[in-house]
Amino acid sequence: METIEKTSLAGKALDQGKGILRLAPTWVPRSFCVPGRRIKLHPDDYYVLGGQRGGIDERWLSSTTPAKNGPLTGKNEGLSAIVFNDGNKEVQILLKDAIDELKSAIIGDRLWNQYKSWPMYSKFFDNKGPLPHHIHHNDEHAKLVGQLGKPEAYYFPPQLNNHGGDFPYTFFGIAPGTTKEQIRECLANFTKGDNKITNFSSAYRLEPGTGWDVPPGILHAPGSLCTYEPQKASDIFAMYQSLVNDAVIPEELLWNGTPKERIGDYDQLVEVIDWEANVDPNFMENHFMRPKPVRSVDEMKAAGYVENWICYKSEAYSAKELTVMPGATVTIKDNAAYGLIMMQGHGKMGVWDIETPALIRYGQLTNDEFFVTESAAKEGVQITNLSKNDPIVMLKHFGPNNPDLKL
Repeated sequence: METIEKTSLAGKALDQGKGILRLAPTWVPRSFCVPGRRIKLHPDDYYVLGGQRGGIDERWLSSTTPAKNGPLTGKNEGLSAIVFNDGNKEVQILLKDAIDELKSAIIGDRLWNQYKSWPMYSKFFDNKGPLPHHIHHNDEHAKLVGQLGKPEAYYFPPQLNNHGGDFPYTFFGIAPGTTKEQIRECLANFTKGDNKITNFSSAYRLEPGTGWDVPPGILHAPGSLCTYEPQKASDIFAMYQSLVNDAVIPEELLWNGTPKERIGDYDQLVEVIDWEANVDPNFMENHFMRPKPVRSVDEMKAAGYVENWICYKSEAYSAKELTVMPGATVTIKDNAAYGLIMMQGHGKMGVWDIETPALIRYGQLTNDEFFVTESAAKEGVQITNLSKNDPIVMLKHFGPNNPDLKL
């Protein structure tokens, strides 16, 4: 019985939104992080889940990927929910369940036939300090522990970066000339205080309105700007730095993602590193991303909008920033399904009112996050900016091999 019920609920939601699903905010705490307080949650709510769970410093977007936060992880933590009106009551169902039931009617044949799921998610990551130098395994290494590899990308939205946090610089890669023995020694010193692994890395100053692409196997210690982060649907990582911002990183996180039989083997940790990519002397040239217009800027402005690629160096996902000018009505077409989050402004999108809240209580519903099905995206989404002054700005995250992106 339940499946029929769910199908009808998912079907009703799809029908009600005319191919655009409204999503509820998904907040995720991290016990090892201090919130940067830039993701619009009410000041009283950053620690609403209790001290043990840590502060809320992430909002997950269009996610069908559960958060892995240890034994205290809440039910459905990290999973996005669809909100729709069933008669006179608001009902929520998981985006994951809706996609499992309606398949290509939501994400399109191309993605459904290949992945049988929505294979990415995005998030806002909002940490007051820097993260430890860490790594995401590639598919080959992740497979050994039954997981998928994880590429990710960063974009730093100006709207969420009124302050830079404690350390708005990110260490990427390994300084050319460093030897594997030097890195192995740092890893072997993990439990002896500060293992000083960032001595062998370069830090880059982060600039709002730009981004970086981070393939698997690359060491990175993300700085403290509030970050929009499209990524492959996986939560695999290992922390290679033992002390950051005077916080001690537990040794179990060093061996996270290591097959049981190789725990204690430092050579295995070195093998996870994509050495050539880390010591690349042209690292910035190959990984830094400035926004790129999707077509002629003059043509777009004449039509009342500007759209830029903001994450465009990976096959695993891509992202755009769409700006709709005050008073304009535009129809925007894409050849793939996408999730979106409002950054600025208000107006109409299809049948929905869209708006950008200034402050959100934990558990409160919003009209700032949506999922656009492939068929609705291809048909074209009509957006009207109802303000005479404020642009509408939204960020759009796409799954793998976006047909509109020429890599």
